Amino acid sequence: MEILNQWAFIGIFFVLAPILPAVPIILAGVISPKKPNAIKQSTYECGVETVGDTWVQFKMQYYLYGLIFLIFDVEMVFLFPWALAYKQLDFAAFLAGLLFIFLLSDALVYAWRKKVLEWV
Repeated sequence: MEILNQWAFIGIFFVLAPILPAVPIILAGVISPKKPNAIKQSTYECGVETVGDTWVQFKMQYYLYGLIFLIFDVEMVFLFPWALAYKQLDFAAFLAGLLFIFLLSDALVYAWRKKVLEWV
């Protein structure tokens, strides 16, 4: 019976997790005043009046470099504690770390072969 009570908290969390952020968003959309005008509909860019077309397409490579940087940044966050506790880890934790490194290396090789990392 006690195990069921522990799982009840997880169930309540999964029910409330989408509801709690959705309620203020929906409530703001329903009760907020709607008075659109030309100034409110214009593009705002750091208080500076825009020059030219405001909808500019950026190269996809900027986003890909950012994503790859983020992946390896997160990798370091996970691998640093793993490396510090290396001597105290059991064999399963060692293999889990190696699997993590392998998967990220595989993703890097995949990106490299798809020529994502070449600046054109």
